[in-house]
Amino acid sequence: MDEETWQRDLDAVVADGLAVHGADVVLAALHAEIDRVTGTPQPAPLVVDVPVLGVDACPTGWVGVLLAPDRPPAVLAAGRIGALVELARESAEVAVVAIDIPIGLPDRGSRLADELARRALPGKGSSVFTTLTRAAYTAESYADGREQNLAATDGLRSASAQAYALRARILDVDEWLRSRPTVAVIEVHPELSFARMAGQPIAARKKDPEGIDARRRTLEHAGLVPPAWYRGSGFGEDDLLDACAVAWTAVRHARREAESLPAEPEVFSDGLPAAIWV
Repeated sequence: MDEETWQRDLDAVVADGLAVHGADVVLAALHAEIDRVTGTPQPAPLVVDVPVLGVDACPTGWVGVLLAPDRPPAVLAAGRIGALVELARESAEVAVVAIDIPIGLPDRGSRLADELARRALPGKGSSVFTTLTRAAYTAESYADGREQNLAATDGLRSASAQAYALRARILDVDEWLRSRPTVAVIEVHPELSFARMAGQPIAARKKDPEGIDARRRTLEHAGLVPPAWYRGSGFGEDDLLDACAVAWTAVRHARREAESLPAEPEVFSDGLPAAIWV
């Protein structure tokens, strides 16, 4: 059979199969056929049991990747976290929302979750910044935030510009969580997710072409083909790939396969469990 005839027959089989069996069954059969013809094993598709949403902060607010059974990944974007989740819920009964943002702000000192995440990323620990105290994030200026954090850490820790720069996003999630949304919400760090997929941290920077390619390939090998990215979307390609990685961990959480760092989340005065899931 020549290549053109094989492709035409394969397209027909896929079209018929999608209508009868659903995407998961057809994708499995498709991978098996590609393996047979090319002799190259293809990763099995990620099995999604219930809809989940992976979320990453971006310049315009938030970008989310919605994974649902028998559907390709869908990309959503909104300026506020609550609006993004409601947008996802318009098309699916989302069971887990996983967000790459600190959840649970310490009153004094620091969070054990951040320390454990750094330990789990040898050579990439700097990608996990230390979450500031609640007083620092509620301060109206960076200078005041630094003073508040020093006061709440007995003079041991100031406030990095990177950590304070996420103030608006952190307070957005904090406010939304205090409204008691009727969905499971977890904190996820994408570099931990990628490291778990790849078996080790990805050394290349996520904004460099080499790092973007490595993260795309890692997701594909994990069975999650990232959606296409276009310039002018309001978010970077690295933001989209991070949201995919976070969604991957959301699937693990829904299947009760994810791990919590620490195993017993810390709880501060805000009453929110402070833990990073992987």
